[in-house]
Amino acid sequence: MKLRSRVRDDEPEINLISMIDVLLVLLIFFMVSTTFEHMAMIRVELPRASAQPVAGAGAPLVVTITANGAYLVDGRPLASDREATLRAALAGAGGPKAAALLIRADARTTHQSVVTVMDVAGQLGYRQVDIATTHEAGAP
Repeated sequence: MKLRSRVRDDEPEINLISMIDVLLVLLIFFMVSTTFEHMAMIRVELPRASAQPVAGAGAPLVVTITANGAYLVDGRPLASDREATLRAALAGAGGPKAAALLIRADARTTHQSVVTVMDVAGQLGYRQVDIATTHEAGAP
């Protein structure tokens, strides 16, 4: 019996398709993840409150929003928290003829309550709507 070695004339073949697939997935992953990193670097300049109030023609109409979302117009509580009630109270308290509208909202009130007051004021024609702020201790 003659044993002869098998000699292959073909060179071994390396399948590159799976390696290319993996590299393509990694490339897409790194492209997407670097985009997220740039979005986190967006600088936002927040507004600052000044220590000096702006000189106005007269005393502004003050709308106070409590922590539970109740509205007070110039210190008088409204019968309900509905938008129609707020609109009637603002229209009856001087309307857009008033010098300005000052919104005093509790820090724990919902954002929707503040937006509702701003929306109603804009619909009634108020041109100057201010939001009251407090100063931290030691701030100029």
